Amino acid sequence: MRYLLILCVGMVVFGQLAAQDIVQPDSASASKRKRLVAAIFAGTYGGSFISLNKTWYANYPRSGFHFYNDGKEWLQMDKAGHFYSSYNLARISHKAWAWTGMPEKKAITVSALTSLSYLTIIETMDGFSDNWGWSWLDMSANTAGVILWAAQQRAWKEQKIRLKYSAHYTNYADPAIQARANNYFGKSIPERFLKDYNAQTIWVSANIKSIWPEAKVPKWLNIATGYGIDNTYGGYENGWMVNNQYYARPDLKRSRQYYLSIDVDFERIKTNKKWVRGVLTFLNFIKLPAPALSLSNGKLSGSLLYF
Repeated sequence: MRYLLILCVGMVVFGQLAAQDIVQPDSASASKRKRLVAAIFAGTYGGSFISLNKTWYANYPRSGFHFYNDGKEWLQMDKAGHFYSSYNLARISHKAWAWTGMPEKKAITVSALTSLSYLTIIETMDGFSDNWGWSWLDMSANTAGVILWAAQQRAWKEQKIRLKYSAHYTNYADPAIQARANNYFGKSIPERFLKDYNAQTIWVSANIKSIWPEAKVPKWLNIATGYGIDNTYGGYENGWMVNNQYYARPDLKRSRQYYLSIDVDFERIKTNKKWVRGVLTFLNFIKLPAPALSLSNGKLSGSLLYF
């Protein structure tokens, strides 16, 4: 959840830079741009560390540095979120550094290192929290996301495969589950989108035309596969405390869900308007609602419009 929130901040802060034309500036302008971007990064990252410390970590006991194996928690949906967030953090960072006129290879390296360093510091903060700990699986997912972005940018100078996110708001029919969701995930739509793993899907979205140039399809058309989970109301099992008593729901089968759908690579839609490019860049963080096939518990089903 924290990584999605941080990514949202990055979208807003660097969104306008992403919309600018990448034109090689003169040396004086390049130096000014680099100082500006460095200051924005320092302010954004520094501010987020302070905010996380006060609004998140301060609510939980501190401890000595320790490790934590959370590999089975939330059916690995949290790791998918790390993968998605690190990929897109590197992507938006690169747009900022490219705007400064930094050579492409250096911009890729700097974007990858700054993104991974930032996520490493957050993971280290987890290591000193009694409720969590340093997770090698979190760091593996973070590293994999950055590598996916950097490898494509270095090899192809474009992103043929993107990581995207979608979510939907759910009102649970069971009053006990609705109460659990309100208490644990929050009641508002933004809270649910950030906290409710049951509502989230992480997508691998591939551009058809860039991978198969002979295909007679629009340049912006993608094919996407998604991963989500359902019926999870606790990290490891469906049980929680209610009025100092443990309330268990083993009847709710926790399940993984796999999806196949179409998508749009918004940044392949041509426009000369900078503000439109900024909007399209923002939209590329999100999977377009579209018809989808889903596979869960061995059963195949379809949706005319899946969010």
